[in-house]
Amino acid sequence: MIASRYATPVAVLLSLALIPTVIHSYLKLAVDNSASTKAIRADLGEFISVPTRRNLNWGTHTFGCTDWFERTYKDKQGNTARLFVGRAYDHKRLYHHPELALSYAGDLRANGKILLSASQSVPLNLLHHNTRSNIAAYALFFNGQFIDDPVAHQIKNSMSLLVSPEKPMTLFYISEDNLENQTVFEKTLSAKVLKEAIKSFLAQQPVNAS
Repeated sequence: MIASRYATPVAVLLSLALIPTVIHSYLKLAVDNSASTKAIRADLGEFISVPTRRNLNWGTHTFGCTDWFERTYKDKQGNTARLFVGRAYDHKRLYHHPELALSYAGDLRANGKILLSASQSVPLNLLHHNTRSNIAAYALFFNGQFIDDPVAHQIKNSMSLLVSPEKPMTLFYISEDNLENQTVFEKTLSAKVLKEAIKSFLAQQPVNAS
């Protein structure tokens, strides 16, 4: 039995522990910042697109996405880049090696980070294959800003995330084949499509839910 003098502190601690359980498990409180992936135009400037052949439920089953698309964009020279944009409340499913699902069997490895100049500076994770001419890159957007280190971000905001309504994270992932490994990313079709997609996404109002 618990001594009576400890009853009040224990009750307070238990009450505090129940707050995230009530918010996330019972009330299922969530905030959607009204930005939609589907508002990203199918044609981005000179680049036209077609949907890929993913099953309609693929994004939901793979990443827990509530809103997603995957399209192949083509330039006038016939080069193609595949763009996936998805939003989910389970952040880890988006940021933990998305290439394993989106570039399945591609054997892509981390190739550093850059800042992509779009509507704002975007921290971009670069991936490439050691021997084949395959590249990919992805960015993560949460609550009005792009995230450089999602793990550090989640740890830093863990208390706030526990006691506040859930907010979705957005993953932008683009891949392109048949490129020289030495090609500067900013000069690729992938970079151009990604910039336009981000601009289109950020043009929605509102994009920041406080």
